[in-house]
Amino acid sequence: MQLAKLTLKSVRARPVVLKLKRHVVARIAAISDWPLVLIDLFTEEGIVGRSYLEPYTPKTMRYLIPALHDLGEMLKGHQVTPAELYAMARKSLHFVGYQGLSMIAVSGLDMAAWDALAKAAEMPLCMLLGGSVGPVRAYNSNGLWLKAPEAVAAEAVELRDEGGFTGLKLRLGRALLADDLATVAAVRKSVGEEMQLMVDFNQGLDLAEALERCHAIDALGLTWIEEPIVYDNLDGFACLAAQLKTPIQIGENFYGPRDLYTALQKKACDLVMPDFMRIGGVTGWLKAAAIAGVAGVPISTHLYPEIAAHVMRVTDTAHWLEWQDWADPVLQRPYEIRNGMLHIPDVPGVGLEWDEDAVAAHQIEL
Repeated sequence: MQLAKLTLKSVRARPVVLKLKRHVVARIAAISDWPLVLIDLFTEEGIVGRSYLEPYTPKTMRYLIPALHDLGEMLKGHQVTPAELYAMARKSLHFVGYQGLSMIAVSGLDMAAWDALAKAAEMPLCMLLGGSVGPVRAYNSNGLWLKAPEAVAAEAVELRDEGGFTGLKLRLGRALLADDLATVAAVRKSVGEEMQLMVDFNQGLDLAEALERCHAIDALGLTWIEEPIVYDNLDGFACLAAQLKTPIQIGENFYGPRDLYTALQKKACDLVMPDFMRIGGVTGWLKAAAIAGVAGVPISTHLYPEIAAHVMRVTDTAHWLEWQDWADPVLQRPYEIRNGMLHIPDVPGVGLEWDEDAVAAHQIEL
């Protein structure tokens, strides 16, 4: 089969803001409004590649959207070959650095390019990458923020039953360690011993506090302890990983595959979980997953469950997919969760189609 050649015509990026059903309440931030940048990559051949970005704060979109439009203008007329577009887009931003908003913009473009290419090939992205359509194991990460123990325990049952999940993630970092311990105990009682529980401190601790708190929860049978300290303190993470028996999970703040490689070199973690807007989209993920695979390190996903499901089908050390339905309100056909598994639709590309009525209702002016 010969793949159709596509020519990039233009890029459209639109800002929308959605209300979260369950507000984010972490030690470092509270979020009720969730921004999305919806990306359409138009080709001369009529194929449209789609992706989205989740930049956490609405004001970030003021910088991202012009960057995406600039990349589209720069790459106009080029063949849609994701590896080459990725390289050209990154090199165009070399003088301002490969990390931060530069990488995020490139990632959004890359994911849309891969979607377009798979649509042109008339196959799901996972098949274009050499895999097959099938389910991917997921844990529910839609809630369990810093609320009272009894409220978190009740919500854990709701989240479990939303899709027959066998894994849940709860957040820690309350003012008192005793309240964190009470929350873990309450959740364990409500969902049972068989449930795999991940905990995330959302970078809320300094190293001294992390040593105290992580040792206090180290015997609780947790699946992992995620980002107890600020993301770039790799020496601190190495200290924690060396002392704890519970695996240390980091990676959502890796800006490109080299950051993942550096973390593994420093023995800063036992597990990795890149975020698609920071790792470099599909192209960056494939490079990062190859490094993790050679090292034998389990790799999980962060946000972007639709694109995540496809790449996990071709990832050697695939571990867990993080399930969050925060983009569902603007999707025509959200992915289905059954028996703790995310099911990839057997349609060309990634399967993202915008609900334009919902987009119009939630689009904002910047």
